[in-house]
This record gives sequence, C-alpha cells and structure tokens, in this order.
Amino acid sequence: MKLFILFTFTAVLLSCGNPSSESTTEGAGAEEKTVTLYTHRHYDVDKEIYAAFEKETGIEVNVVKAGADELIQKMEIEGDQSPADLLLTVDAGRLVRAHEKGLLQPITSDVVSGSIPAYLRAEDDSWVGLTKRARVIVYHPDRVDTSKLSTYEALVDPEWKGRILIRSSGNIYNQSLLASIVAHAGEDAAKTWAEGMVTNFARRPKGNDRDQVKAILAGEGDLAVINTYYLGLLRNATDEQSAKAGNAVKIFFPNQDGRGTHVNISGIGLAKYAPHAEAATRLIEYLASKPVQERFASINYEYPANPEAKISEELESWGSFKEDKLPLTKLGEMNRAAVMTFDVAGWE
Repeated sequence: MKLFILFTFTAVLLSCGNPSSESTTEGAGAEEKTVTLYTHRHYDVDKEIYAAFEKETGIEVNVVKAGADELIQKMEIEGDQSPADLLLTVDAGRLVRAHEKGLLQPITSDVVSGSIPAYLRAEDDSWVGLTKRARVIVYHPDRVDTSKLSTYEALVDPEWKGRILIRSSGNIYNQSLLASIVAHAGEDAAKTWAEGMVTNFARRPKGNDRDQVKAILAGEGDLAVINTYYLGLLRNATDEQSAKAGNAVKIFFPNQDGRGTHVNISGIGLAKYAPHAEAATRLIEYLASKPVQERFASINYEYPANPEAKISEELESWGSFKEDKLPLTKLGEMNRAAVMTFDVAGWE
C-alpha cells in the first residue's frame, strides 16, 4: 500500500509538469546528480517528496538530519569544504542566523520568487519559506468564554491568572513570537507582555506544544499558545489519548482586528559553498511547486507558503484568518532582544 501511495503521488507530480521547466538551472550537467540536504525536519511526508523528486529528475537527495543549531555549527566548522547544498529548518530566526554567519547565498530562480511571497523570503533570496505555522490560542470550550479572547497582549489580563500553558522561553517558536512583539511595539511593550504572561502561567513551562494541549485535557490549565500544525497532528493521531486531547480544544486566531496572527515558517536556504547549486535550486523549485505544497498541507497540516496551493480539509475546518505579514527577517534581527527580555521577565 505504501508503494502504491508513493507511486500515485509521483504520478500526480509528473502530470503537473516539471516545476523547474522555466528555471535558468534546467539541464544540470552529469555532475549535478546529487544534492546534500542538511535538515532539521523529521516527517514521513518529506521522505515521500524526496523520493518523488529523485524519480522525476534522477537527482539523488542525500539527507543529513540533526538539530538546527547543530547543523548550522556543522556548516560553520566545515567552511568551504562543506558538502551541504541546502539547509532546511523550522523558524525564520534560525535561517536569519545562518545568513548572518555567512553560510547562505542568494537563490537565483524566477520560479521560486514567483511562487513564494516576498515577506516569506530573505531580502536577498538566500532562504525561502516552504510551509507556514500560525501560533495560535487553543482553549477548552467548557472553561473559556471566547468573548474574553482577543489578542496575545490580552493574555496578561487578570482573567487568565493561573490558566495559561506554554512552553519554555528557550523554544525558538516563543522567541520569534516575542521578537514579533518587539518589532511591532518595542522592547518595553514586549517586557510588559512577557512579565504578565509569567504571572498568568498555570505551571512552570515544560514540554512541547502537544504537551500543552494534553495538559488542558488533564485540567492543568484552560488555554495554551501553540503552533497550528501540532493541533492537526494531535487530532489525527493513531494514539487515542493524543487524538482525545486534540479534539478536546478549539482554536482561536489572535489579533484579527490588528496586525494579524503571528506566522512562522519551515524554510530552506542555499548553502554558500554548495557543490551542486544548480541541482539544489531545482529541489527548492520542486518544494515550492503547487502539488508539493499541497502535499505538505494535507499530510503535515502546515499552511502552504505558495498562495496557489490549496489547504487541507483539516485546515479549512479551522476557518480563514488574517496573518501578520511582518517580514520574517525581523524575527531573526529581534531574536537577541527577545531572549534578553525573557530573561528579565523570569520566563524559564
């Protein structure tokens, strides 16, 4: 069955045409038959997509997996001898960090720039977003009055004292959320928010986003701040307890009357010393194409970065929302201020 699904998916992509057919990188030479991808992602759908790319192009994808910070450090140490062609990781903050360290180079492709909006790309196109994750509020409908929900900033109100669940300040998702507040409102406002959140914690921050939802089901808190795709994974999990937790909560998109809900990405950058830059660009184009973007959305519950791609039924069921279109480079630029603000606020 697995082979049939992969064959069908490959056939669909082939029927859509080669997404790199308009690219200047078409016709990579014989030496361009492999791409080394340093990746922080760990999803089965990624494996299927790489296999389909290999079948269509004949270019082998050599996957090297590790934590994002470890991969960035590895690229630094390897320098111009690095075998890495591409860096794929979650959160724009990490991609900005890699760019600042001089580890990336501009992606030259009209296909990519025509597929992914500018606010989801680096200013020099050294990295691009492939999928989007909105950082939202999930809540127990029996214990939360939705008329009291509005913005991230309003979570510091006394109404929520002892009721909020969220992971640690060391988590890049929270750092980027706070970085967006710094970018929009300044460091003083960000400090006030972080301190107010600490006051309203239901417990000390621990666990990942899925653990926060499970804690709502267990009655440890009433609402949590999580990335949307975790909710999709929970609701569709084969594990009964996970599915029960996911279906016990509802979703709320903050700041809809203002700047919009904070959105971050899973994104890819072209390594500065990429030995196979042309083939690597073809893979980026492939990942940005409509059919592949829809595959990310349907299997991993991520929002497509390509606006032409359709979202999955699960995502549609959550409703449409206004997203914060702050250029994602700002999240990296404001990361240090966010980390320092968390420390001052006592957010563990």
